[in-house]
Amino acid sequence: MARPFHLVDVFGVGPFSGNPLAVVAEAGGLATEEMQAIARWTNLSETAFLLPPTHADADYRVRIFTLSRELPFAGHPTLGSCHAWLTGGGRPRRPGLMIQECGAGLVRVREADGLLSFAAPPLIRSGPVAADDLADALAMLRIDPAAVVEARWIDNGPGWMGIMLASAAAVLAVEPAGHHPRPIDVGLVGPHPRGAEAAFELRALFTGPTGTIVEDPVTGSLNASVGQWLFESGRARDGYVAAQGTRLGRTGRIRVSRDGDGTVWVGGRTRTQFSGREG
Repeated sequence: MARPFHLVDVFGVGPFSGNPLAVVAEAGGLATEEMQAIARWTNLSETAFLLPPTHADADYRVRIFTLSRELPFAGHPTLGSCHAWLTGGGRPRRPGLMIQECGAGLVRVREADGLLSFAAPPLIRSGPVAADDLADALAMLRIDPAAVVEARWIDNGPGWMGIMLASAAAVLAVEPAGHHPRPIDVGLVGPHPRGAEAAFELRALFTGPTGTIVEDPVTGSLNASVGQWLFESGRARDGYVAAQGTRLGRTGRIRVSRDGDGTVWVGGRTRTQFSGREG
């Protein structure tokens, strides 16, 4: 069976400048093992599969796979999947507000001013990082412990450990080791000088299937939990723009805001770069 297939650029300021996502639409009938095999074949950080919803309130359902496992939630696949669903003719029950069903439950996605934004899900792990865990991460990143402003768990699905440095320049200067023996997912964040185009610089570093250290170009889930951290700690008071992917030659720009009820929204541009049929 041939299925619609899209390659979507998420969070980029122009074509091919953000994080690519493969989306297979009309994925009903594919077994979990087949989805995982397709995700390994695309060789992208994530591949998403669109399915009919099973929850009465959802507009569509998505399953998200890395090269090695299924994720309950991820940010750029959420926006890219919603983009593909809308491009394929999907119509939400409420104009401008889509309800996505995924492993983490229901996620709201809104459309305004040409951007898609998702509501940050609650953390599944939070609080201070134990000294041994932090030391392990800093060894992998080759960061002097004295350079750490704060570290905490900011895990909303992928497993993020957040490490804050004093500046964006310090974040960009990090040269991690090439390999790490244990699975780890670390998000770095540091502020740009006041008045800069972006308020914060982020980097997402994690171990791949063979232990190789991989850097993700632009990471919605990390920006969501970092946004919650920054607003909660008072380091951000109004909406801001974050930059990510700089060290990889990407120009990812993520728009983060907070509603009056405390909901943090993470948004950016999405565009279809290629489309066709799979199978």
